[in-house]
Amino acid sequence: MRMQNDGHGIPEGKARHRREKLFDAQDIRLLILNCLATRQAHGYELIKTIEAQASGEYVPSPGIIYPNLTLLEEMGAISAAVEPGGKKVWALTPEGTASLEQQREEVTAILRRLETLGVLGDNRRIPEMQCAIHNFKMALNTRLGKGDLPRETLYRIIDTLDQAAKDIERS
Repeated sequence: MRMQNDGHGIPEGKARHRREKLFDAQDIRLLILNCLATRQAHGYELIKTIEAQASGEYVPSPGIIYPNLTLLEEMGAISAAVEPGGKKVWALTPEGTASLEQQREEVTAILRRLETLGVLGDNRRIPEMQCAIHNFKMALNTRLGKGDLPRETLYRIIDTLDQAAKDIERS
C-alpha cells in the first residue's frame, strides 16, 4: 500500500514501522574477516566480539553470522576446522587476508559505525537522558492518544518536534 500525504507530511492510512537495517551482509562479512584477522574463532565468539565492538548496542544474530561464514568459506576467504564435539573454528585464509586489505577503508568505516553505536548507547544510558526521553515519549503518546486531534494541534506538535530536532542537531 502506497502512503499518500496531505501536503503537510502527514501520511494517510497506517504506516508500518520497520527498524532500519544497521549493517548489510557485506558489512557483516567484512566484520567477520576483520575479527578473524587477529585470531581464529567459533561463530558464537564472532557474535560476541562484534557485540563488544558496539558496546552491546548491536548483536548480530546467528541467522546472519552462520550463513555468511558458509559463504566466506565457499569464496575461499576463510576455512573451518572441526573440533572434537563437532564445533567449527574458523580461520582467515591468505585470500581472505588479501580481500580484507583491499577493503580496509570499508572496514574502517564499519568499525567507526560500531563505535558510534557504543557511544550512542552510553549516552542514552545516562540517567537524566533516560528520564528526559521517557518524559518526552509519555507526553507525546498521551497527547496523541487522545484521538480526534484538531489539524492545527497536530501541526503544532509536528513543528515542535521538528524544531527540537534542529536544536539538538545544532547543539
